[in-house]
Amino acid sequence: MRVDLFDFDLPPERIALRPAVPRDAARMLVVEGAEGLHDHRVSDLPSLLRAGDCLVFNDTRVIPAQLEGTRGEARIGATLHKRLGLRSWQAFVRNAKRVRTGDRIDFGAGVAAIAGSRDADGTITLDFEGDEAVEVLLERAGRMPLPPYIAAKRPTDEKDRSDYQTMFAREDGAVAAPTAALHFTHGLIEALSQRGVLSETLTLHVGAGTFLPVKVDDTAEHRMHAEWGRIEPAAADRLNAVRANGGRIIAVGTTSLRLLESAVDADGMIRSFADDTRIFITPGYRFRAVDGLMTNFHLPRSTLFMLVSALMGRERMQGAYAHAIAQGYRFYSYGDSSLLLPG
Repeated sequence: MRVDLFDFDLPPERIALRPAVPRDAARMLVVEGAEGLHDHRVSDLPSLLRAGDCLVFNDTRVIPAQLEGTRGEARIGATLHKRLGLRSWQAFVRNAKRVRTGDRIDFGAGVAAIAGSRDADGTITLDFEGDEAVEVLLERAGRMPLPPYIAAKRPTDEKDRSDYQTMFAREDGAVAAPTAALHFTHGLIEALSQRGVLSETLTLHVGAGTFLPVKVDDTAEHRMHAEWGRIEPAAADRLNAVRANGGRIIAVGTTSLRLLESAVDADGMIRSFADDTRIFITPGYRFRAVDGLMTNFHLPRSTLFMLVSALMGRERMQGAYAHAIAQGYRFYSYGDSSLLLPG
């Protein structure tokens, strides 16, 4: 499909630079089947779901994966993208033309890495020196990897260390937050539980590739970056039981959805999973694992806007986004939410 079919105009002032306070006070646009659009708050979620439904959260934890360093006189920036080994990470490197294989990059605070091979997509392998865990080194020298559309408007600060982390975060490894879950609070989870809504967690370590623009003209030519995910066997069994008992599986975030759809078989059974996924979902895809999606509002021409268009229909989502823009919804990682129920 042509990528320009997924374009739309977004006024810059609609981009949220901070999350709502409290988190569940964010607005939520409900798009349900062929019915109209309904304006709600995230805190209304218990009244919008049914007993026996199951929300599926991503428990990945964002690491401070942005580093600033030097190679000789050259300033080098690195955003870690994907773990390759105990001390090796694939990274997007700024000023990469000044880096050759074998070069040592000093990131300060006693943190340094040796540049390794360069991948076809331009990323570079960084092998970190020393014996400390890379996560420990990052806590010392790294910054939270805010999306470019926020980082271009204000500097990262200490508040982002908590703001850009969900309440479910416990598995270190993401370089971008599963932002749909940023809206949840302990009070909201308790209200959902009282309603009889179930919850489940899985792990997908979100990579920086989620922010990369689609640079080709046709979706068939776009290459997704690999991300590592895991669904435990017991979690897969519980999710299959939800469906067997008549409940709906609603992914909280496109990361949860992509992992579920990577793990489902042709008969709609969710299997345990521990592997990389490059799944790219565009209109025409047949969903097998999920019955709905809660997600923030996405970039024009992005793989994530293509995904929601696949779930609900492209024209339907173009209309929903036009409504959201006209009604003053806040977009992107720190923005408002939507609940998509294809019916």
